[in-house]
Amino acid sequence: MPNLFSLKNKKAVITGGGSGIGKAISLLFAQQGASVIILDTNSENAEETVSQIKNEGGLAIAHLCNVANQSEVIKIFEEIGNFNILINNAGIAHIGKATTTSETDFDRILNINVKGVYNCLHAAIPHLIKSGGGVIINMASIAAWVGLADRFAYSAAKGAVAAMTLSVAKDYIHEGIRCNSISPARVHTPFVDGFIKNTYPGREPEIFETLSKTQPIGRMGKPEEVATLALFLASDEASFITGCDYLIDGGFVKLNT
Repeated sequence: MPNLFSLKNKKAVITGGGSGIGKAISLLFAQQGASVIILDTNSENAEETVSQIKNEGGLAIAHLCNVANQSEVIKIFEEIGNFNILINNAGIAHIGKATTTSETDFDRILNINVKGVYNCLHAAIPHLIKSGGGVIINMASIAAWVGLADRFAYSAAKGAVAAMTLSVAKDYIHEGIRCNSISPARVHTPFVDGFIKNTYPGREPEIFETLSKTQPIGRMGKPEEVATLALFLASDEASFITGCDYLIDGGFVKLNT
């Protein structure tokens, strides 16, 4: 049997790779042979993930990076040089409707979740072209498909990510760049646990169960499940796939509508 989904001799840049879904992607890509470069604003999380990868025999380094700062992003990608895979995973969440979302919060969400993706695309694509092509995976959301209640700015931002994915896939297909996106539903990460604890103190088990059941499959996703999908899309086995968005949502979109 061939070594399916191997990333041997590949260099992967993963934004927000120090925790949650990004960490799961970093660990799995390293296990599959990739040299992993983590960009994160939390140096402690990033270095902890790097240490775990190295302890397991993999290759990884971390850069402190605010993806919303274009000059910072460009400088880091110049230091990285040629690479093969970009995972645009960094992002933040926000609760609010159009009438309850402040201008400050709206700007903050778009600055990180939209401009941050743009900044990385802007800086990374020339290096991918020099490398002879490569793969870009953007982290979108089911919010890009259906919109989510009380997630006005977040839904808008993820809709933009889905649109940018299509644009990049079309614009750079002849440069050998494949660009796809992944749209998870609720995934059980430390962020979710923190949100429940801070918002519903004393009701954690009840709220966790309620949120889990919003997915028809009856549970939240696991970061490792999203990472496995990312691995497939980043691998040579997916070389005929570009310009697509992949739901990984426990039936949320198709079975709830």
